[in-house]
Amino acid sequence: MTSTQTPRDQALSAIVDATTEAVTQDASQAQTLFRATGSSGDGVRSEIRIGDHQVLVDEPPALGGENAAPNPVEFALAALLSCQVVTYRFYAAKLGIPLDDVQVDVEGDLDVRGFFGIDDDVRPGFGAVRLDVTLSGPASEADYQRLRDTVDEHCPVLDLFRNPTPVDTRAS
Repeated sequence: MTSTQTPRDQALSAIVDATTEAVTQDASQAQTLFRATGSSGDGVRSEIRIGDHQVLVDEPPALGGENAAPNPVEFALAALLSCQVVTYRFYAAKLGIPLDDVQVDVEGDLDVRGFFGIDDDVRPGFGAVRLDVTLSGPASEADYQRLRDTVDEHCPVLDLFRNPTPVDTRAS
């Protein structure tokens, strides 16, 4: 740790160091299981439980909902955005790059013809997603570019967006 690190950066560095040491000594410590469970609510709502948290997902009226909460693809964008923030914070601390703030804007293009089965040549998911990341702080542009490159290599949700992930769907 450098003496210029903030207490937050020192805490993040300690987490990175402790985790690195633990998984280096025992690779089975690297495996983590995340889960969520949910059920349908009124209309097209979903009531989701993630750990100790309750999340509501809905659609706008144009898609049969009441706009009581973000819709699934908005949550996907929010997951990408928040994972970027977390990954920037961790890697700034790990690399010793001072970072005052991370501002992330994300948008995705979705053609509803895929969702509604109108055109089988149109995928139901995003056709493109754009991230606009603004970093502020006293580091050089070269340091922030090195940080951007590192985050792009290690952000878990960005990896989910960029690469196919095997999904096993079972009926119960």
